[in-house]
Amino acid sequence: MKLESLPKSNETKARKRVGRGPGSGTGKTAGRGENGQKSRSGASISAWFQGGQTPIYRRVPKRGFNNARFETKFATINLSTLDKFFNDGDVVTPEVLKERGIIKKQLSGVKVLANGEITKKLTVKANRFSSSAVTKIENAGGKAEVI
Repeated sequence: MKLESLPKSNETKARKRVGRGPGSGTGKTAGRGENGQKSRSGASISAWFQGGQTPIYRRVPKRGFNNARFETKFATINLSTLDKFFNDGDVVTPEVLKERGIIKKQLSGVKVLANGEITKKLTVKANRFSSSAVTKIENAGGKAEVI
């Protein structure tokens, strides 16, 4: 059997060439109709677009429970910042951090993160610590105390 003797299949159907004259059946407006938004070039309308009126997701009142209101946000501070602003043997508390302008708001508390290195022996009192921050503080000879 030769390739040219195989039966023709629909897989090799030629694509529709639009806008190629009146004899093609899809000439002039190329199957887009006469006027309107979709007849223009570059027209792509999102599925939720409603012709300029206020969309349904904005008209419907927002009801129900949302947990964002009760979220606990912590002011975060890195070990590199503590190392830069404090001397050896200092006690670091949220009040001291706010006093010196290192943090702006205490929010629900202060969390110490382990970004950077600490070389000084500090006593850090905070609401939360990352586990790697505790090990880095203790390896430097300091203490991490949860308030």
